[in-house]
Amino acid sequence: MALSICVYCGSRTGDSPSFMASAREVGTLIAREGGEVVYGGGRVGLMGAVADAALAAGGRVLGVIPQALMDREVGHRGITELQVVQTMHERKLRMAERADAFVALPGGIGTMEEIYEMWSWQQLGYHDKPVALLNVEGYYDALLEFTRASHRRGFMSDAQFGALIVDDDAARLLQRVAVAARRATAPDDYAGL
Repeated sequence: MALSICVYCGSRTGDSPSFMASAREVGTLIAREGGEVVYGGGRVGLMGAVADAALAAGGRVLGVIPQALMDREVGHRGITELQVVQTMHERKLRMAERADAFVALPGGIGTMEEIYEMWSWQQLGYHDKPVALLNVEGYYDALLEFTRASHRRGFMSDAQFGALIVDDDAARLLQRVAVAARRATAPDDYAGL
């Protein structure tokens, strides 16, 4: 099953070469599986690395970028498809509609906001697509500790706590995401009974 995977990540490179290496690995792996990278349309930072790696591996890349960022010349004009929209809300909705799953690599507040929004939409039943974090070099450890505290203190159900896929290995994470996506799209065994 070839998936369209929405990748959220930094428009900067961060302070470790591992961040860039993981971005390139994710783009390459998605492309090699016949999938599509859906992302924010930028040519810089980890975003650009994911897109470039997917393209180099023969993959398809869809970017969605607001006009304001396109005007700053950060849009990636070399990808398969670049959609320019007016607002961030429109951008996020288009990306969500196109994606079969959501994966966050290291990034800043935008990355966290986007992955948490998809996780909350999952909880609210707006979608049943997998949501995942690639925890490169323990980047998300503090966020995961907060998440555990939220669960432990009664603000998150067991089901929602368990729904977030977390791994520090890109290939293993994407495999787990693929399994979860197949499960989400499988026909109901009891349909018609």
